[in-house]
Amino acid sequence: MEFFSHQTNFRFMATRKVWFALSIVLMIASLALLATRGLNWAVDFTGGVTAQASFPQSADLSTVRSQLAAAGFHDAVVTYVGSARVVSIRLPPERDQTSTELSGRIEHALQKVNPGATVSSLSVVGPQVGSELKHSAMWALAFTLLFIFLYIAWRFHTWRLSLGAILAVVHDPILVLGFFALSHISFDLNVVAAVLAVIGYSLNDTVVVFDRIRERFEGNRRLAPEVVLDQAINQTLSRTIMTKVVTSIVVVALLVLGGPVLRGFSAALLIGILAGTYSSIYISSAIALQCGLTAEHIFPTVRKTAVDHLP
Repeated sequence: MEFFSHQTNFRFMATRKVWFALSIVLMIASLALLATRGLNWAVDFTGGVTAQASFPQSADLSTVRSQLAAAGFHDAVVTYVGSARVVSIRLPPERDQTSTELSGRIEHALQKVNPGATVSSLSVVGPQVGSELKHSAMWALAFTLLFIFLYIAWRFHTWRLSLGAILAVVHDPILVLGFFALSHISFDLNVVAAVLAVIGYSLNDTVVVFDRIRERFEGNRRLAPEVVLDQAINQTLSRTIMTKVVTSIVVVALLVLGGPVLRGFSAALLIGILAGTYSSIYISSAIALQCGLTAEHIFPTVRKTAVDHLP
């Protein structure tokens, strides 16, 4: 199934410098927002209170949240655990209160939802755990970028495509983080998972385009690199749009119907899908072209063979 009835012939590379400028502006704006506003770190990173409560009957999550907010527990994250009668509650740090006092306040609020509600467990998570998670995430991202660079360079025999892939992979999460700094939506582990998914999704699109670039160069190594890149992107454009449209339908449904718990996750995915579609065209491929990509870089034996046959 194709999105376009005829093969497109858009000249993407002709306007790449305009899109470079747009990307630079968006990335600078995102970094500035991160530096000035910062992220709205959730309990996963700041520490806080985690409680589990049981109800004699099914509990409505929105009602539980409203009652907790009325009792002074704002920004509570409430989810089901196993069944609709057991809920998990995560709260921001509460100072100057013991675990017993917090348990009593939470239980009193929940009993307004159902008189039989009880708090079965409560624990206070310190900020040290969140700090360790941040450092672990940074190291994981650094090693991921390194191995992506090495893999692309090995598979396509040139650092030019690796550099384009890395810049595209970095570009998309920065825009996602900038959106979260601007909107101040809670940044939790679900969002981290979405950002990692965005990286994988963006890299997959980039590799598909790179494979087509290699095929086009192999078919005609005398074509101008700009023409080859345009042909490769146009030939994969229909697939890219179809994939992104179908995925976006699911993500939008999560964003609209998933409730507060999935709002950050689905928003990160949606922004990442849009940014990934853009970067696979105007970042990864265009950067490689700016670095002077030619058929000889992807097929290094071409130059050697030509020299060996000189008289």
